[in-house]
Amino acid sequence: MRIVQLIDSLEAGGAERMAVNYANALVKEVKFSGLVATRKEGSLVNQINPNVFYLFLNKRGKLDFRALFRLRSFVLKNKVTHLHAHSTSFFFAFLLKLILPSLLIIRHDHYGNNEFLATRPSLILKRTASFFKGVIAVNQNLKNWSENVVKANNVIYLPNFPIEETNVVNQTVLMGIHEKRIISLANLREQKNHFLLLNVAKKLKKTNPDWTFHLIGKDFEDEYAIQIKKLIEEYDLKNNVFLYGSKEDVGHILDQASIAILTSKSEGLPVALLEYGLYKKAVVVTQVGEIPMIVQNGKNGFIVETERSDLFYQALVNLIENETLRVDFGKALFDTIQTEYAEESVMKKYLNWLK
Repeated sequence: MRIVQLIDSLEAGGAERMAVNYANALVKEVKFSGLVATRKEGSLVNQINPNVFYLFLNKRGKLDFRALFRLRSFVLKNKVTHLHAHSTSFFFAFLLKLILPSLLIIRHDHYGNNEFLATRPSLILKRTASFFKGVIAVNQNLKNWSENVVKANNVIYLPNFPIEETNVVNQTVLMGIHEKRIISLANLREQKNHFLLLNVAKKLKKTNPDWTFHLIGKDFEDEYAIQIKKLIEEYDLKNNVFLYGSKEDVGHILDQASIAILTSKSEGLPVALLEYGLYKKAVVVTQVGEIPMIVQNGKNGFIVETERSDLFYQALVNLIENETLRVDFGKALFDTIQTEYAEESVMKKYLNWLK
């Protein structure tokens, strides 16, 4: 098989990370592994394995025929058999299928608003469903949605999987006190619910003022980001909550933190949580999406109902006051990730499904 991953951008997001992870993992498994970014490059371009064949299309608009025919030439030249389209890039894959009918195309559904599937637009997905050989869903809810709403064929649930970074310069230095840092890997999007994080930070400042929060993720400079910065000022948290923007050296950053959190009100299967486990971090997370399939409350982390800042705060305090518990949770989450979400097991299922 000769497989190309298709993604709209290479900025540091969950779907983007998985496109790179698949391309890198397949280098060891198939004759040809490629990666095509359609619209925009980003920090993840530095994490592409040198043996992956990479192309950037610089696509302008939905119907950029120049970019479409560049992709067609790339596919034909490299005798690509499968085009694996992540997230919204599925439509570009559909357009290519119209002019290259022999190509097998796959849609990978990373939809993050898992708690609000009832309102998810589905018309284009329904109209194009018959052109796709199969669909990969990152959680069971998305699998059911593709089967029952989109009426897609050959739908499989494959969990996300983490891969340790390569070719990354460790340069980010976190503020705050060593062994008293709490990390959040989440782009500044509404579904990530940083308002819950700030409410918890406000409570924690009163009882544990030496512990600090470190927010890693893209700042879209929109109204949501403006509100976050305004609340940091309003709650007087400028010495307790720090914003860093998008960063490449995630592993290095996690090594500087003692606790990792997710405050999301909606998720699929967050890659950030898998990375927390890979680096043996003790976690406090919200009970959304596929997270309860990974975190067992009191065994390998704490999991609380979304919007319950009181419960989230108490879980954090429990970890802050018990270093042994932090170590035990980190090891237990690492074991969970290695057993259930390892690259090798996902690749085996993926390749068997393709065959």
